[in-house]
Amino acid sequence: MLPVDPIEKHFRLTPQQQAALRRLAIETVHDLLYHFPVRYESVNESSTVSALAVGNKVTLYGTLSGLKAKKLWKSRRPATEGWFEDASGKVKVMWFNQPYIARMAPQGTMVKLTGSVSGGSKPYITNPEVEVLTGEIPDSLFTSPTEKEDTPVIFPVYPETQGITSRWFYHAFKRVHDGGVLEHLEDPLPESLRTRYHLPDIHSALLALHAPQSTRSAEAARKRFSFEEIFVIQLHKQQERARNATQHAFEIDVDEARIKKFIALLPFPLTGAQERAVKEILTDFEKLHPMARLLEGDVGSGKTAVAAITAYAAVTSRPKGRVSGTLQVAYMAPTEILATQHFQSFIEFFKELPINIALITGSGCYKYPSKIDREKPTTISRSQLLKWIKSGEIAMLVGTHALVQKTVAFEHLAYVIVDEQHRFGTAQRRALARKGDSAPHFLSMSATPIPRTLALTMYGDLDLSVLDELPKGRAGVTTKIISKEKRASAYEAIREELKKGRQAYVICPRIDEPDPEKALALIAKSAKAEAKRLQQDVFPEFSVGLMHGKLKPQDKDAVMKAFSEGSTNVLVSTSVVEVGVNVPNATVIAIEGAERFGLAQLHQLRGRVLRSSHEAFCFLLPETTGEYSRARLQALEKTRDGFALAEEDLKLRGAGDLYGANQWGVSDLGMDALKNPRLIEAARNAAQETIAHDPELTKHPLLKTAVAGRVHELHEE
Repeated sequence: MLPVDPIEKHFRLTPQQQAALRRLAIETVHDLLYHFPVRYESVNESSTVSALAVGNKVTLYGTLSGLKAKKLWKSRRPATEGWFEDASGKVKVMWFNQPYIARMAPQGTMVKLTGSVSGGSKPYITNPEVEVLTGEIPDSLFTSPTEKEDTPVIFPVYPETQGITSRWFYHAFKRVHDGGVLEHLEDPLPESLRTRYHLPDIHSALLALHAPQSTRSAEAARKRFSFEEIFVIQLHKQQERARNATQHAFEIDVDEARIKKFIALLPFPLTGAQERAVKEILTDFEKLHPMARLLEGDVGSGKTAVAAITAYAAVTSRPKGRVSGTLQVAYMAPTEILATQHFQSFIEFFKELPINIALITGSGCYKYPSKIDREKPTTISRSQLLKWIKSGEIAMLVGTHALVQKTVAFEHLAYVIVDEQHRFGTAQRRALARKGDSAPHFLSMSATPIPRTLALTMYGDLDLSVLDELPKGRAGVTTKIISKEKRASAYEAIREELKKGRQAYVICPRIDEPDPEKALALIAKSAKAEAKRLQQDVFPEFSVGLMHGKLKPQDKDAVMKAFSEGSTNVLVSTSVVEVGVNVPNATVIAIEGAERFGLAQLHQLRGRVLRSSHEAFCFLLPETTGEYSRARLQALEKTRDGFALAEEDLKLRGAGDLYGANQWGVSDLGMDALKNPRLIEAARNAAQETIAHDPELTKHPLLKTAVAGRVHELHEE
């Protein structure tokens, strides 16, 4: 058996199993080896019905019976209830918002049940995981039952999907191991590195992960693969840094007196964090190679002002050898609405300068100043704008993805600013940065505070500037968790704000109503149904709008324009308004199903009502109030510090859950490693040393292959 062999060559699979493996991206034996367990359980830790204690998470072995779907009397939520029985007794089991379980869960056969014990004098098991047992209770793969009787038997629990069970993976690895596949695997981590950081080799690590003899050996194996993943990412990032250092940058004239004069004209004083970020960027401008920097700031921390001050240095600098004209700046935003807002902002910042500013989006092109009225911008044809950009007559160009089209060519593009950079792919950012002879300085800006370990890992090719202060004069926000019984009070508070002429957001977890018969359907409030209900039953005297991701771009713009101009009072939306929407008149936001959002995302949504000097309100309307959910929401209730919340999110949420493994292209083990700053630092240092001695990894072919694979997989949108 070889690692490259297709799964079908060694396993007889049902159509359901084939589909399940495809969903899990498992095609080869190698993929199967790298489908790691999410946790481990000990048979010795299993319980019995007679020994249940409220608050504990338990594993039981027995049978299910009497399963039926129903609606709860008080909340009318769909549920499934039934009975679980073992030799010691009987206990009720309940699944909330999962009516399909009544049809899908096995009855009358031996199962393993894992869930939490709830209730009081009459305990019951809530939302348990069910696994059919086709044989005896599992034992260790490579230890006979007579050996090590005093040692707890540990077995892995794997990520599952409909059609394939954790137990299937458990036995599949035994077959793969017996086929001798581990002997054909080469270790990409050099022996010197494994020795330095006390990491097991690949064969020992895979065996310890899939068939652990102890919890300690499994943890050592997880540490090895966590380190390997972060190390490979860091190698790629360090290669990017090294390549950037070989490029030649445009020379930007950093005239401190001129810049201080510009800052003095701003209608607000800079915070200490803004002053520090400006200094870091201007220092980078004086280096021979182009800047590559991430400016990370909380909601309302003043990133646009930092961008404007540093852009001012570029648009007041002459190209080398020229007596007229200026260097060019490109500013890219993720939406047309945001691009238009920034176009207006830069007009205000630079209206006293004798330069041309332009806007390019899919909808049209604008130039400031107009020849007819120098106080206003004017529409121009796309072809004319492209000519002026190419000739260098446009000093500052603001736009959306239209900026990266091949037809947009600059003469002296010296500085590129990308707002909300995590919304853009690497290729898009690179395409923008390569427009021009010399490489432009590059500034990415993100309003999503992220843990430092994640920043150092995913943005290892960028230097980091952090805005961790808010400007004076910003009003506070009152954040409250609202129970179902007090929902009317939240609506009344929203109505009071609307009567003052303010506006409100209502956020829902999904677009359409769920199908309760559909397996794994998210039973949560939908934006469409909620918009209709609020308009008819709650706020009939006000205008209610609807926004979601399935709308066409022009329809999204129309909805947001109506809300921005005030003709819509309440905007019901999914989380698409999380970033880049600036409506200062909106002072209240209600978030339905708040427990379904991450802390970082909730903080971003709350930021939509922190755009003015008016007092703001954020109402969290959870559907469930479990201990874990309550702890997360209470953290949001207590602090406005996005960086503190990001760290709390990393600590509280499950591995891979923080920002979504799909967004970052990082496995659960890799995300778990982000909780270990020492591991991140070790992997970063090791990558820097490796690239310093072997920039193209020619002496490390296995690592070179791993990095190439990582570049292909890694998503940074």
